[in-house]
Amino acid sequence: MIKSVEINHYKLPLAEVLSDAKHGDHTHFELILATITNSEGITGTGYTYTGGRGGLSIATMLEHDLKPFIIGKDETDIDGLYDEMQWHLHYVARGGIASFAISAVDIALWDIRGKLNKQPLWKMAGGAGNTCKAYRGGIDLNFAKPKLLQSIQGFLDKGFNAVKIKIGQPKLADDIDRIRSVRELIGADTVFMVDANYAFEVNQAIDAAKAFEPYDIYWFEEPIIPDHYSGYAEIANATGMPLAMGENLHTEHEFSYALAQSKLSFIQPDASNCGGVTGWLRVALMSKPFNVPVCSHGMQELHVSLVSGNGHDGWIEVHSFPIDEYTTRPLRLEHARAVAPDTHGTGVEFDRHKLNQMNEA
Repeated sequence: MIKSVEINHYKLPLAEVLSDAKHGDHTHFELILATITNSEGITGTGYTYTGGRGGLSIATMLEHDLKPFIIGKDETDIDGLYDEMQWHLHYVARGGIASFAISAVDIALWDIRGKLNKQPLWKMAGGAGNTCKAYRGGIDLNFAKPKLLQSIQGFLDKGFNAVKIKIGQPKLADDIDRIRSVRELIGADTVFMVDANYAFEVNQAIDAAKAFEPYDIYWFEEPIIPDHYSGYAEIANATGMPLAMGENLHTEHEFSYALAQSKLSFIQPDASNCGGVTGWLRVALMSKPFNVPVCSHGMQELHVSLVSGNGHDGWIEVHSFPIDEYTTRPLRLEHARAVAPDTHGTGVEFDRHKLNQMNEA
C-alpha cells in the first residue's frame, strides 16, 4: 500500500544558453521528483523534466491531485493505477501536464517493483539485453559554425559514433552549409541525424529532405508539427527520407495515430511525458506490428534500460539537459553502446545534495 508521497521541484542551470527552432533559448531545465514510500518502508523515486517552463504546474498537479488520489492504493497494481490516473485527470488535462505528472508517479512505482522483485529495469522491460545504440544530440541552432563543429568533435571524442544537430535556420542554405560541414568532419561512417523541432511546413520539409540527399542523413526528426500525422506521410512518400518523431506525443492514442498514419521510420516516446515506464512500454508494444524501432528522447539514464530491455533495435538520445549528471551513475558507454544499470529498480538514484546546491528555484 502507498503510504506517503513527497514532491520536489528543482530549477537547474545549463552551462550555456541552448536554442532550437521553436522553443527559443534554454538557460536551465526543471526536474520534478516524486518519491513514493510503501507500507513496508520501500521507497521508489520517479521524475519528469521540462525545458524550463511549466515545472511548477506539474509539481502542483502532483501535490494536489495525484498525491491524495494514490495514497492508500496498491503500489503493485501499476497498470491499474496508470489507467486510473489517466481518467482521474482526463477532463481537465488529457495529455500535456497530466502526462508529465503521471509519468513521475509511474516511474516511482516501477522503481519500487524492481526493488520488491530484485530486478533491474532492463529485465523488467523485456530482458532482451543490457546495452543499446546511443547518439549524442545537441541543442545547437544558435551555435556559430566553428562552435558547432567543436561541439560535434567533443561528442566523437567521448566515444559516440552517432550525432544529431538542430536545423531550422531562416534560410535553408544555412542549414545545408552546416550539415555539409558536419558530415565532412565526422566522415562517412558516423551516423548523422537532423532535428527541425517542427520548423517547416510540409512543402518546405520536402524541399529540405531532397536537399539533404548528398549527406546521408539517417533520420529527419520532427520536420513539421507532430499533430499533422498525414503530413509526415506526404513527406515520406515524396522523398523516401526516414522520419522520426514522438517526443511531443503524450497519450497512447496520439502514438497509435502516428504509427498508423505517418509512415515513420522511428518512434521516440519519452517516458517523462508519455506516462512513464508503462506508457513507454505500451508504445513499444503497439509499434511492433508496424516494424518501427522504438527510440527515446532525453532521460538517457532511464531510457537506456527501456531501449536495451525492449530489444527492438532502437537508439537512445543522450540529451543536452544533463539529468544524469545529478545522479549517482551518469550514463556509461562501452564500444559506443550505452550500458544499462543492474541495480534493482530503475537504477536512477539522485544526488540530493548536488540537486539542492544547484537549485535555482
